[in-house]
Amino acid sequence: MQRRRPGLHTRFVVLVLLSGVPAAALALLCIGRSDFSPGTRSLLVLMVATAWLGLVLVIRARSRYHLRTLSNLLAALREGDFSFRVRDVSRSDPYGEVVTELNQLAETFRRQRVEDLEATALVRKVMAEIDVAVFAFDASHRLRQVNAAGERIYGKKLNLLGWTAADLGLDSCLSGPSARTVELAIGGSVGRWEMRRGSFRQHGRPNRLLVLSDVSRALQAEELAAWKRLIRVIGHELNNSLAPITSLAESLGRVVDQDPLPEDWRNDLGRGLQVISSRVEALNRFMGDCSRLAKLPEPTISQVDLPSCVRNTAALEKRLTVEISGGAAAIVAADRDQLEQVLINLIKNAVEASLDGGRSVGIHWTVDDAMAEVVVRDDGPGLPESGNLFVPFFTTKKDGSGIGLFLSRQIAEAHGGSVTVVNREDHPGCEAVLRIPLAEG
Repeated sequence: MQRRRPGLHTRFVVLVLLSGVPAAALALLCIGRSDFSPGTRSLLVLMVATAWLGLVLVIRARSRYHLRTLSNLLAALREGDFSFRVRDVSRSDPYGEVVTELNQLAETFRRQRVEDLEATALVRKVMAEIDVAVFAFDASHRLRQVNAAGERIYGKKLNLLGWTAADLGLDSCLSGPSARTVELAIGGSVGRWEMRRGSFRQHGRPNRLLVLSDVSRALQAEELAAWKRLIRVIGHELNNSLAPITSLAESLGRVVDQDPLPEDWRNDLGRGLQVISSRVEALNRFMGDCSRLAKLPEPTISQVDLPSCVRNTAALEKRLTVEISGGAAAIVAADRDQLEQVLINLIKNAVEASLDGGRSVGIHWTVDDAMAEVVVRDDGPGLPESGNLFVPFFTTKKDGSGIGLFLSRQIAEAHGGSVTVVNREDHPGCEAVLRIPLAEG
């Protein structure tokens, strides 16, 4: 059986005891060779032995005291009691340095605990007051935490903890894209929710965090506002066409009813019919634009060579030469037909603006980590200060339809990109910026 090795403190005391052996032996040798009487010699030997052992016991007691002090301080830190301190220490000796560092460590832990408690209290307060449902599920999809807003959805009287995501009707939210709008049947009613999902670890175990925000009312309000805007635009266009048609029809009817007919009745009738025909044609164009917006298909994504696509669309413009600045090779994930439609719209707008105020249109592209950016610049009069540039049927051009920019933005966003139009800072004119995702790989 292997013998147990003595502890550090026992070995330290033994070393102290052994360190006194030479001095004690020398003292005893001197006493033995002296002329003292036997009684005096015995007394001196006893005194030397007593002093030697007493000093060892004092050193043993002091070392035990300091080691126990350090042990108590470390035990307090382990138990989370960061108020324990060792007083009256100096950094002039190694023990004082150790104690000072431990005191500073305890103070650091104390400050961190206070900050953690304040942060936790803030998070709990926010979670309790926020009008967003928050659910935390464990690895087996059982509910472990829920805030007050989540409880209100299902009714406060129910104890939801321990329910599975399937029981709550949220199992579909724990798979698929982590951020999306979903339609869920919760609390006996069907609604639309903005969903975000994340993950965290608690006690070393993985958990899923699910955040739900009811967007049904907001979407209904937006849809109602959109319908009002659309009806207002349609009504405006119909009135612009039907009012002159009605007026001309009444005027022509009065001309035809005259007996005899006036000499220039044919000219009046021809001009009236020509105006009616032009207004009907304008109305047909407007209805065609409405149809284009309503029938925009989902993009068929493939790998598209961006430089060739830019050059092909720029070559279609014959009114002005579009100057192409070379850029890096770029393969984007896009529907080629829809991407070309966006580029055609942006180039067309730039050319028409340059025809009014300048004679230059340029296009170039750049590439970053995940996106390609195409910039179309003109030197026209610039944009008006209006927030309606991307509103359907809003236009600043005399013969514009008002759907080009709106349609371009819809296509770009369907691809996960964006379209922005701003005035140039260093030169008259404006620039349109199309951002489109790069193809993976």
